[in-house]
Amino acid sequence: MEVKKRSSSSSSMSDGKIRMIQGAILALALTIFLGNLMMWVIMPTFTYYQKWVPALLAATNSTFFDIQGPIMMNFTLPILFIAVLGCIYVHLEKQKSYSVTSYCNKDWLKVLKKPKIIKPLGIVTWIELFFLAMFIILCVWYFSAFVYFHYSTITTYAATKGVQVWQARIDRLALVIGLTGNICLTFLFYPVSRGSSILPLLGLTSEGSIKYHIWLGHMAMTLFTIHGLLFILFWAVSGRLHEMLKWDPHYISNVPGEIGLLVGLALWTTTFPAIRRRMFELFFYTHYLYILFMAFFLLHTGMFYACIMLPGFFLFLIDRYLRFLQSKQKVRLVSARVLTCETFELNFSKIPGLEYSPTSVMFLNVPSISKLQWHPFTVTSNSNLESDTISVVIKCEGTWTKKLYDVLSLPSPVDRLEVSVEGPYGPASTHFLRHDTLVLISGGSGITPFISIIRELIYMSSTLKCKTPKILLVSVFKNSSQLSMLDLLLPLSGTPSGCSNLDLQIEAYITRENEPAPEKPEPLRTIWFKPNHSDAPITPILGQNNWLWLAAIISSSFALYLLFVGLLYQYYVYPMDHGTNKVFPYHTRALFNMLFIAVSIVIAASAVFLWNKKKSARETKQIQDMADSTQSLNSLLAYADQELESLPQQSLNKSIKTHYGQRPDLKRILLEVKGSSVGVLASGPKTLRHDVAAICSSGLVENLHFESISFTW
Repeated sequence: MEVKKRSSSSSSMSDGKIRMIQGAILALALTIFLGNLMMWVIMPTFTYYQKWVPALLAATNSTFFDIQGPIMMNFTLPILFIAVLGCIYVHLEKQKSYSVTSYCNKDWLKVLKKPKIIKPLGIVTWIELFFLAMFIILCVWYFSAFVYFHYSTITTYAATKGVQVWQARIDRLALVIGLTGNICLTFLFYPVSRGSSILPLLGLTSEGSIKYHIWLGHMAMTLFTIHGLLFILFWAVSGRLHEMLKWDPHYISNVPGEIGLLVGLALWTTTFPAIRRRMFELFFYTHYLYILFMAFFLLHTGMFYACIMLPGFFLFLIDRYLRFLQSKQKVRLVSARVLTCETFELNFSKIPGLEYSPTSVMFLNVPSISKLQWHPFTVTSNSNLESDTISVVIKCEGTWTKKLYDVLSLPSPVDRLEVSVEGPYGPASTHFLRHDTLVLISGGSGITPFISIIRELIYMSSTLKCKTPKILLVSVFKNSSQLSMLDLLLPLSGTPSGCSNLDLQIEAYITRENEPAPEKPEPLRTIWFKPNHSDAPITPILGQNNWLWLAAIISSSFALYLLFVGLLYQYYVYPMDHGTNKVFPYHTRALFNMLFIAVSIVIAASAVFLWNKKKSARETKQIQDMADSTQSLNSLLAYADQELESLPQQSLNKSIKTHYGQRPDLKRILLEVKGSSVGVLASGPKTLRHDVAAICSSGLVENLHFESISFTW
């Protein structure tokens, strides 16, 4: 398939050299990860404690870090180094001279990418099942090896504790289950780091990886709950219930562990679908309890053992603080397009340098609706086709969205809405151009990610003159009023040719009406806002080279953290206990470490953020001054009055075929699609995505390549 270069990007390196460097980065990252994984495998064995640990301590004996040093070297530093490599990898991906990855006919992993539906897990691929199985095997090995390690000396341990052997077994079993739960906690925060540099190495996005966070969360809390209950049982049968109130300054502290477990249970309870769907706000607010959970976890275990799970949490904190910095800026909301089906499109001003991929997601906060709530929405605009604006489509599906729709639907809508954003976040690159044909199947608001894909294809065909795949869009709506969502396929300021260069066919199905509505549907209503001069266009949080700056933040913040810890140990802790670890309390060390982590991240991230904010201030001011001019606003209004009668809109209408009173025969549609490679993308209700996945994995044809698209509205 022909792929041409972007006119807006240039690279000093050829794509071939970039691919070679990326291949080397992936190979190095994989090697480091396998070495780190080996440490996990060897840790619960006699070899680790009797041979490796003494050798490591002898080789890294230092008054600066004590035993915390080798643990960080083995478990923390390798993952952070992989994160830095990931930043370089994604930066190079952005430098490639094409907007999408070219198609490779020989997809050696296509069999493993076939979807499989497993009721408790949803739609998963064989690759995902393989890694899930590997993770479970790691947990089983970790558990069984530690049980063998501790039970081999259980008689001696029971005598030391002054309890019977069967009671000591309960004690050691409780410990091992807690250690196994820590594996789940170690990986828990990677999927929810929205600006992660590790997920792109695996071809993943944060939105698409939420299910992994859910799986790990359930596993972790199940194990931690059993861990706590077994210890309570041990204390009860051995007459030691008073140990529930024990806070040992030089060993594991029970009180913070119990408090952390209660906090975790409160958080965990609200994550189950029955509660989350009915009381989303309760789920949303209780999720912030993770801060207390992690604080008490560190106080419970001490920093020595917490270093094992530190890298994922460290990277998450960097991501969370950068999101906080971005969210403090009020952004410039330019316009809104309101549909009759309780759906609306918000258009924000952005600087031309902000680029993002189709299917990206942006988080919105509207203080007049709720000062604390942030909601994700799929970005429907295209950063190439609409260089000055970024758009999201919102469907009324809850209290928050309904209140916002009511504000915009007033006869005299407000002149300005105060809005803050986080993002956009999305894949480093997209792969839908590698197919000969694209079948996009949506249900209701599931059409929103396809809007951005079609706009990208409009740009590719009209501006870059690239050959694009044939497109079949199958949209299922409840009633005919929702057909107005198809009008959003074209941007507010589309290209002259619109979608006329695309081989686009749209099959719209109305399931609850047997014939067209007698009255003519109302046209889109466009609202133009008057932002304050202080409202700024959306800018990249870390500037144009944001991934390189993120690598600098990760490196410098961890270096600062090591500096603070080294100074603390060298000049305060070591003179006090001389390496015995029996004077300076564990919980005080944990508190100092938490403080150092926070301070290091704040210093490094704030410095980079302020530097890039200063660099982009001039461009931001130019956009604000231009947008504030009356002449520019009048010209936009004049264009808006004519846009629905434009030739691009007429061309789009000719591509739409509407079916009333029926649902699409998805099996027939998919089996009749021609092409050597057919990309099938499904977005919408779970049942729809499962039906499409089942057809694609049935083996009836070999040219279907399924992908489930995450969408939010």
